[in-house]
Amino acid sequence: EYGGIKRMRCWLVLRRGLCSSSLKKPDVRYNELPTYPPRPSFKDFHNSLRPASQAVVFAGCPDDPYKPSSTPIYQTSTYAQPSASSFGPYDYTRSGNPTRTALEKHVALLEGGHAAFAFTSGMSALKTVLDTTLDFGDELIIGSDIYGGMHRLVSKITSPGSGITLKFVDTTDISLVEAALTRKTRLVHIESPSNPLLRVTDIRKLAELLHRRGVLLSIDSTIMTPYLLQPLQLGADIVVHSATKFFGGHSDTMGGFVVVNTSELANQVAYNQNACGTALAPFDCWLFLRGIKTMALRVAAQQQNAQHIASVLSDHPAVDQVYFLGQPTHDAAFEAQREIHRSQAEGPGSVLSFTTGSVELSQRFCDACRIFKLTVSFGSVNSLCEMVCQMSHASIDAELRTLPDDLVRL
Repeated sequence: EYGGIKRMRCWLVLRRGLCSSSLKKPDVRYNELPTYPPRPSFKDFHNSLRPASQAVVFAGCPDDPYKPSSTPIYQTSTYAQPSASSFGPYDYTRSGNPTRTALEKHVALLEGGHAAFAFTSGMSALKTVLDTTLDFGDELIIGSDIYGGMHRLVSKITSPGSGITLKFVDTTDISLVEAALTRKTRLVHIESPSNPLLRVTDIRKLAELLHRRGVLLSIDSTIMTPYLLQPLQLGADIVVHSATKFFGGHSDTMGGFVVVNTSELANQVAYNQNACGTALAPFDCWLFLRGIKTMALRVAAQQQNAQHIASVLSDHPAVDQVYFLGQPTHDAAFEAQREIHRSQAEGPGSVLSFTTGSVELSQRFCDACRIFKLTVSFGSVNSLCEMVCQMSHASIDAELRTLPDDLVRL
């Protein structure tokens, strides 16, 4: 059990003892109490089910007396309490909700994490990671090829005026990370593969380095999903997902997940989630529970389609370079990264990028697409294309952007 049976009993006593006239009030601070009932930890959990089966063989609401096949939507903001001197499992949906609990438990299971937390967007999840791990005077290292929204968050919001030092480092070269570390470094945040150039970091080696120095490792694994990559099993401390992409899979809801590997981090993230009011609403949680059931099938089909398209693009005379981890190249450096990726992931994924050598030609390609929708994001049942520098990464100032202007992402 999450926190153990002793913790569960203490939780019940403490919650009830706050208002009880028959019990001596315990010496406890209200802000230190859990905001939801105890839940299992999946950090060391193992079963015989294959990953695709774990998506559907899951009891989201085992305590529901009617044993529904689909987790109900508990569309409520408040919960009646047993009495004026005792508390039930939930009191206010900002703090906890049974539908959200089911989703968070399922995500923790898929990632093999201690606990997971659902937020209103991927950016909200990322912001919570920064708020949870960083204090005034700390140092943050970010991978040099990073999602545009995250670049904007750390460079325009987190770092200026907060006393937090920000460094962008090419984390594909572990020696560069080691050289950048100082006594003030608290967190390293990366994407592997990165979005959109599919650059690969050796997660095991990076985690070993950081843990020797007492530094946390956070990985945005949106591009992979737990079916292809489980960073916590490779040594990461925190995993973040923009659930809007593959978890939802239908372009009809927004959300984000934070998965952690220790009770200490879980308590801190839970406190911030409740205090800041960033938790995901019940209906959106239900949509993600629905999306998870087909995620393994969608990811497999999308990956197969991407493989075919990458092959066509690689042979086309108008294409300059293709960035896709499932496509062999004559570039020795890229092949080395592909080998690292194969050692830590189950497949190349379904996101790919390419250049044409001409911004005008790349724009013409996007405008000419009929089946692919011209829009940001990825991971939907629809195939999508975009001009990266003008859309998903436009929030990075042009003088700071290191991406080719003619880059197209599919």
